[in-house]
Amino acid sequence: MGKTSCARIFAKTINCTNRTAAGEACNECDSCRQFNENRSLNIIELDAASNNGVDDIRALIEQVAVPPTQGRYRVFIIDEVHMLSNAAFNSFLKTLEEPPGYVIFILATTEKHKIIPTILSRCQIYDFNRISINDMVAHMQRVAANEGITVEPEALNVIARKADGAMRDALSIFDQVAASTNGNITYAATVENLNVLDQSYYNRLLDAFVAQDIAQALLIYKEIRNKGFDSQFFVNGLASYLRDLAVAQNPATLPLLEATDDVRAQMAERASKLHPTFLYKAMDLCNEADFNFRAASNKQFLVELTLIKLCQLLSPSSDDVGAGEGQLQPLEAYATGVAPQQAAPIAAVASGPATAPATTVAPKPQPRAAYTPGSMSLAEAAALRPRVARPENATKKTEEAKSIRDKTYTDADVERAWALLPKALGDDRLLASVIATIVPHPVGDGRYLLRCASQVVADMLGRNMAAITAKVRDTLANDSIAFDTEISDVDMPKALWTDDRVLDDLISKHPAIDDMIKKFQLRRI
Repeated sequence: MGKTSCARIFAKTINCTNRTAAGEACNECDSCRQFNENRSLNIIELDAASNNGVDDIRALIEQVAVPPTQGRYRVFIIDEVHMLSNAAFNSFLKTLEEPPGYVIFILATTEKHKIIPTILSRCQIYDFNRISINDMVAHMQRVAANEGITVEPEALNVIARKADGAMRDALSIFDQVAASTNGNITYAATVENLNVLDQSYYNRLLDAFVAQDIAQALLIYKEIRNKGFDSQFFVNGLASYLRDLAVAQNPATLPLLEATDDVRAQMAERASKLHPTFLYKAMDLCNEADFNFRAASNKQFLVELTLIKLCQLLSPSSDDVGAGEGQLQPLEAYATGVAPQQAAPIAAVASGPATAPATTVAPKPQPRAAYTPGSMSLAEAAALRPRVARPENATKKTEEAKSIRDKTYTDADVERAWALLPKALGDDRLLASVIATIVPHPVGDGRYLLRCASQVVADMLGRNMAAITAKVRDTLANDSIAFDTEISDVDMPKALWTDDRVLDDLISKHPAIDDMIKKFQLRRI
């Protein structure tokens, strides 16, 4: 950052008649005094954002013809040069190629890729980096000390983040907050004046996620909405907070966290108590919510659903090994910390007479261990999940459902089953026509290759692959059959060949055509 400021300092220095040994402007000669008093005729600035037409460039070119009355150079600073129209760029090109010896052009922009290549090729390019958070905080501390302003380092960190790498913006915000707080810049006052979402909200939300406290997460979100914060702004802020925790977990990536040393230490301590998988999945959920936010008709519901999913990330999985969606816990488990009563078969007491009535033995509820950050791994937390006994008939049905059909078949049987697909898949005529042009090729182990003429055909088959595979398996009573797709024109009907394929086929059959192409230097269009 600081492109325009550096351009002005450069313009002042090259016209100084008494530069210091370090090459800096003396601030004493006539040229320096004129610059400091904003009355120098050797520095001309043009804001291309509001003066981006051909007439504006022509007016600037007319000034180029006037040599400096004092000093060696006239410096033309064009700010936001990428905003010039193509016609203005073309009008400016000739002057930029052959400027007078006393003229220097400085083009400043934040979007270099928007400048046409013919302009870029005639410039020396200097890329500026964003000013780091620590450097901005240190500079504002010096300014505060010189001005007699009391500051809190946490408040300056908030201002630096708000400025997003621009020192000028940081100083403007600093002045704004200093004026509103009468020279006593505190963290609370800064957050209130800048309408910044306090990080304490994110800390509380993280505690709710770890404790799987859905009610608390939703109440915190309501509190944030009541303070007037936009929901998408909140989601992006939560995603940035989780990202900071992720980079703070590893000392190697800790420098990626742009914050003061105290904030880095706090984030690293909090992140050390979390499992990396939890943070990665949480970031993915926030990213998904941000992606779907604009299209969502009920944006509040979208954010609340995301918070519920975040609270369920540490819930035991339905398959006991940590894969798949988290299993929702009953509400009383959150309120009392006691696991719900497990279902158990009714057992008759055999000690009494045969005619004695059967009694039911119910297991006594046991206190459920709570997951706290760093206390156990995700696998250990999953082991706490209450196991529910399945009825015998349900187990038999599950085993029957898992039985695999393995009837013997041949490649010819697969081709016949494939030929029946257009009728079996319904009224999708486009899909039926695509299937009719493809022949499955065996590759071994029950897998067949489908050569597709284009990516569009491959995508269509991919979207319908589950239904296609199921139909073929049902026809042949074998569940080991599977299909793969490949982009290839080997099996493509000649009516669908491209022009290049037709020409290659003709050349293979009539080599004289290739000789004719080379002789007359023909080329394919």
